[in-house]
Amino acid sequence: MTVINRRTVLQGAVAGAAMLPVTALRAAPAPAPVRAGGVAGDEAYWAEIAAQYDVTGAVIQLENGNWGMMSRPVLAAYQQMVAKVNRDSSFYARRGMGADMAVVQDRLAGFLGVERDEIVLTRNATEALKALIGGYNQIRPEQAALYADLDYDSMQASLESAMTRRGARTIRIALPEPATWQNVIDAYAQAFEAHPEIKLVLLTHISHRTGLKIPVREIAALARERGIDVIVDAAHSLGQVDFEIAGLGADFVGLNLHKWMGAPLGVGAAYIRKGRVSAIDPDIADENPDSGSIRSRVHTGTVDYAASLTLPAALDFQARIGAPAREARLRALRDRWVGQLRDLPGIQVLTPDDPRMHGGITSFRLAGRTSEAGNRALAATLLDRFGIFTVHRTGLASGACVRVTPALFNSMADVDALADALRQIATAGT
Repeated sequence: MTVINRRTVLQGAVAGAAMLPVTALRAAPAPAPVRAGGVAGDEAYWAEIAAQYDVTGAVIQLENGNWGMMSRPVLAAYQQMVAKVNRDSSFYARRGMGADMAVVQDRLAGFLGVERDEIVLTRNATEALKALIGGYNQIRPEQAALYADLDYDSMQASLESAMTRRGARTIRIALPEPATWQNVIDAYAQAFEAHPEIKLVLLTHISHRTGLKIPVREIAALARERGIDVIVDAAHSLGQVDFEIAGLGADFVGLNLHKWMGAPLGVGAAYIRKGRVSAIDPDIADENPDSGSIRSRVHTGTVDYAASLTLPAALDFQARIGAPAREARLRALRDRWVGQLRDLPGIQVLTPDDPRMHGGITSFRLAGRTSEAGNRALAATLLDRFGIFTVHRTGLASGACVRVTPALFNSMADVDALADALRQIATAGT
């Protein structure tokens, strides 16, 4: 049984992608997931994984939700791709890159468990979701779209703008706090019941604000019964938790590959289930809008092709860890610090302990302190006094909070330091 360590990661991921010609990616399928040694609490194993990342020593980095860090093998692959694209320029772009990008498309489709004509690469989940929301053409002026307070700011704005342009309206709900599996389902069910005019709903699989993971499949089933289409924002769930696109029960999904999958910045994807492409208008810049292709729904222009071409190396690296092991580790890091603080007076943890409802991200606030200024100051205190980097978040109906986002390179000692700092802060009342 193969055990992942520094040497096998470097040999497998770099030799499998970075050291080969780009066209050889066609012959370099991702290795099977490896679980040996991958127990969530096996610190020696995870230290080997952490050794594959060049992490700043200036702070304890617990704000990894903005984008993910590339591992050394992926960074090496990216640097080689940058050199190749820069060196061969348009000679490569016009003669060989199309075939190589098709390999990337096939690898991504296989990883997601979908067909290649159901996905299109984008620069990020925001671009994917803008195309899905802005292009959704199945809504009439008397109908409405639903979203929640925990949804991403840009997606809320996209829905508002798109519905205004189509003469429809939006309905906003606040998700319950504290959340439970059932009361979140009930919140959407009640909104559907109270507003039969709803035709479209945005569901954020894992919230960037609190880390709440909602029952997307169950809510999507309720929506489908009422003829409501579902767009899923999976920007933070892909790679953070183990799931399949088909299991979400939605026809439209926006994804990030440069967050939890560790691809270079500038790699995302949009999913449209086969047979539903016509529900999304072609991009206004597309030269062949009647093609019926998902590619006509996103028009990016020139992008960082080296980033996209590095995606197989990122998939290889993550496949060697395995999605179940990755989710278990991120959840264990979260549970370690939350478990020390859950019953501490003065600390309010916003994500429930139900393992169905969180991954690695969890937010907190000092009890009763809901202002943006107060939570910005709390994040600053963690950084200035304790050397721990987090970030404050706003937009919750209940008020602002501070978000903690561990990554695979974090140790239990890192989150223990956070717990100790918060005990001191809560005890002091500052």
